[in-house]
Amino acid sequence: MKTILPASLPTAHTGALLLDVRTAAEFSALHLPGSVLVPLDQLDPAKVRELMAGKSACVLLCQSGGRARRAADRLHAAGFDNLLVVEGGVAACAAAGLPVNRGRGVISLERQVRIAAGLLVLLGAALAWLVHPAWIGLAAFVGAGLAFAGITDTCGMALVLARMPWNRR
Repeated sequence: MKTILPASLPTAHTGALLLDVRTAAEFSALHLPGSVLVPLDQLDPAKVRELMAGKSACVLLCQSGGRARRAADRLHAAGFDNLLVVEGGVAACAAAGLPVNRGRGVISLERQVRIAAGLLVLLGAALAWLVHPAWIGLAAFVGAGLAFAGITDTCGMALVLARMPWNRR
C-alpha cells in the first residue's frame, strides 16, 4: 500500500476511483468532489471491483487516514494492488486548499468517541462515589478500551458509534 500527500492528489486522482470510507454523516458534511462513499463497515471488495471498472487505481481516504489504511489492508488481502491512501485524509486535503464540498455539519466520529468516553468515565466515577465503589469498573473499562484503541489503531466504540442512526444518513 502506498500513501500520497494531499498536494499530489489531483494528479493521482486522474483516472482513479476516489473512495471515501467515512460514515455517511461525515461524508455529507465534507467530501472531495468526485469521491464515492463506501463506509468502512460496508466495504465489499466485489462492489469496489465494480466501481473500479476502467479505473487505473483506487485512492482511499477517510477523516485522517486510519480507516483508509484499514480499508487498503482489506482490499489488498482481496487481491487489489493499485491502492493509494491519502495521508491525513479529507482534513488534510481541506487544509491544503483542495476543493471540497461542504454540507450540513455533524460531529465527527472521533469527537463522538471522545464525548462518549468522557461521559462514561464521568458516569462511572460519579456512580462509584455516590452509589457503590464497584462502579469504578466502568471508568476502568473505558480507559482500557481507549488504551487498546491507541495501541491497535482499532476503536470498538467508534465501530459501534458508526452504526448509530445519526451516522447513517
